[in-house]
Amino acid sequence: MNKLLKIRDLIFASVVILLFISSCQNNDYSPKPRAYFRIAYPEKKYQLFNSTAPYTFDYPVYATMENDISKNTEKYWYNLHFKQFNGFLHLTYYDVANKPAYDEMVEDARKLAFKHTIKARAIDQKIINYPEHKVYGVYYAIEGNTASSVQFFLTDSAKHYFRGALYFNERPQYDSIEPVVKFIKKDIDKMISTFKWKD
Repeated sequence: MNKLLKIRDLIFASVVILLFISSCQNNDYSPKPRAYFRIAYPEKKYQLFNSTAPYTFDYPVYATMENDISKNTEKYWYNLHFKQFNGFLHLTYYDVANKPAYDEMVEDARKLAFKHTIKARAIDQKIINYPEHKVYGVYYAIEGNTASSVQFFLTDSAKHYFRGALYFNERPQYDSIEPVVKFIKKDIDKMISTFKWKD
């Protein structure tokens, strides 16, 4: 019995010594950082959007222009569908009836952008000014875990009002979609810079 106890004590002591030695080694172990899937971006190419709507612009060939089929849709409303990125640029249009209606639409655009203030890290505003095309407006870049990352409106300040809002069909995680947002922002910039009213 004493012999068994001595063997057991010897095994226990050996295990303790091995654990002590292994813990003294300098292992610089750190967990792998959280990562996201690598995204293959398509080549930037554009085509003209020219429908019966009172406006035209260039949009990317890798996105699909679809009629808006939502419940309250109106004439000349579309969704620019970025299928590869599971995102939509919702496009709406209104005729401007008078100055109070115009002022109300401009204020609504501001409210809709700043509705994201609670979760946004920042909301940057940029004035859009293309007098040669009578295209004016405001561009809102929204950073953070918000439902929309980009919103803007365009107008001729007299008859036309056009609004865009970018959404993704997934839970907002800005760190994961930031590279995609940067990629699509270039497409939105192209759309705005080529935007023209038909009259």
